[in-house]
Amino acid sequence: MRRNVSSLLTFKVAQEALLIEFLMEKMHGISRNRAKALISNRVVLVNNAITTHPLTELKAGQVVQVDRSKRKMAFHSNELDIVYEDPYLLIIDKHPGLLSMSNNSRQQTVQTVLNRYLEKGGGRNTSHLVHRLDRDTSGLMVYAKDVQTQQSLVRGWQELVTDRRYIALVEGELENPRGVVKSWLTEDKRFVTHSSPVDNGGKFAVTHYNVLASSNGYSLVECELETGRKNQIRVHMADLGHPVVGDHKYGSDNDPIRRLGLHAYMLCFTHPVTGKHMRFETPVPVLFEKCLNGK
Repeated sequence: MRRNVSSLLTFKVAQEALLIEFLMEKMHGISRNRAKALISNRVVLVNNAITTHPLTELKAGQVVQVDRSKRKMAFHSNELDIVYEDPYLLIIDKHPGLLSMSNNSRQQTVQTVLNRYLEKGGGRNTSHLVHRLDRDTSGLMVYAKDVQTQQSLVRGWQELVTDRRYIALVEGELENPRGVVKSWLTEDKRFVTHSSPVDNGGKFAVTHYNVLASSNGYSLVECELETGRKNQIRVHMADLGHPVVGDHKYGSDNDPIRRLGLHAYMLCFTHPVTGKHMRFETPVPVLFEKCLNGK
């Protein structure tokens, strides 16, 4: 969307700071709620990219702009949040229960929600899936705005992604506070993934895990992917004897939060066009913490 330069407040970052605190200081001491509202209303840009995370870390030399024009494109959805946007990419935080994409054009998916948003903006871009999350998994995903950017990301995914982590709420307390699970994964005709400790012709998968907290018969576990196989974390947690909460497919008998206890909370990668290092992080879902605290 073309912006009126005269409507932009422009500030240059002199030293490292958090975006919300930077705005409060530069905009005549506005309140924290006002600064947060500006960010969530998608009128704040960092180096010409719309930025919607209040705790975005600013570095010296970056340029922050606030669009004061009334002609802005609002985004409202009960199914996902747009965390970051630039001319090439959309980073979203998907809520549980929503498919990444579908062959059924009438079915609501992340892709249909984003395409409606882009269409309202008057541009020619459409969203293009880069990687998937299970329907019932929440968290960070990348969508490209054009086929060329999508192909660059898909082809170079393993090299471009520098860190990708999930938070899993699992049953019971793990015997070891940290460790690594390695196995070969194969999928049967029922779309159930099976794990084998020896090479059975499947895809090799590696998950590093770290227990963050344990209480009330549950554990909060950080899972770092070395490989990105289908259902990898769900299967590997089941291998340890501690299935993800609500994961009836892989052995969970409990559903205290009425959703799958898996959230993609961190994603770090190199931008396929600008070459810049991108880092995104979302908080642990409130339901996970409530379950851990017995609420």
